[in-house]
Amino acid sequence: MRVQNAVVLVTGANRGIGSALVTAFLERGAARVHAGARDPGTLAAVTARDPERIRPLALDITDPTSVTSAALTAPDVTLLVNNAGVHVMGHLLEMDLRDVETVMNTNWLGTLRVLRAFAPVVERNGGGAVVNVISVGAFGGTPSMGGYPASKAALNALTQAVRPDLAPRGIAVHAVYPGPVDTDMLRLAANALPRMAEFPRATTADVARAIIEGVEADTQEIFPDPFAEQLGEEWRRDPKAVERRLTDLA
Repeated sequence: MRVQNAVVLVTGANRGIGSALVTAFLERGAARVHAGARDPGTLAAVTARDPERIRPLALDITDPTSVTSAALTAPDVTLLVNNAGVHVMGHLLEMDLRDVETVMNTNWLGTLRVLRAFAPVVERNGGGAVVNVISVGAFGGTPSMGGYPASKAALNALTQAVRPDLAPRGIAVHAVYPGPVDTDMLRLAANALPRMAEFPRATTADVARAIIEGVEADTQEIFPDPFAEQLGEEWRRDPKAVERRLTDLA
């Protein structure tokens, strides 16, 4: 899919990879970018980059009413980027189960909720693409990262499951597996996982550009940074080795 003149929705657009994606889509010639966030007030700095083409959008992916309203507010979307997500550190056998439920409800069920609402929108607009931002963490359950790896593994399976359903509707589905990216979420994890300091951190801008290049090249599995690319190659050769590498982090 060509980004030129596309109408994009980026969830979780107020910071991190989402914020960088908004800028990158504008640079690539998108006609409009709907920038989604729970609190549109957090999008002021993002929308200020191009008030004509960036539209702030109230979107809480855990709230069915909010998702339904967003689909009515942004009926022109042709490219959906499911980037919103949360992370709570802890060991699954010990941490508050409500935190695990929050992560799963956001990262997996919330993404599915947005997909169900916007797939008909993209189809009505002649087809396009869906991009699910997953994580290399989907390939192994790091013990102290709580429900996050499980939620991303579930999102990976979801991505595979909807791909054949959406293809006949003219919608391509891309899976993105970032490695360590310099974001607030990574800094939270790194505080509990000192070994993460060993890994190079990609910038959000570089990751955003790589995602768009992958979409335009029709790449189904996008590894948007050097660490992710290397881990992806290892995962194809020896998934068990990657699992051990990720579980050994903590």
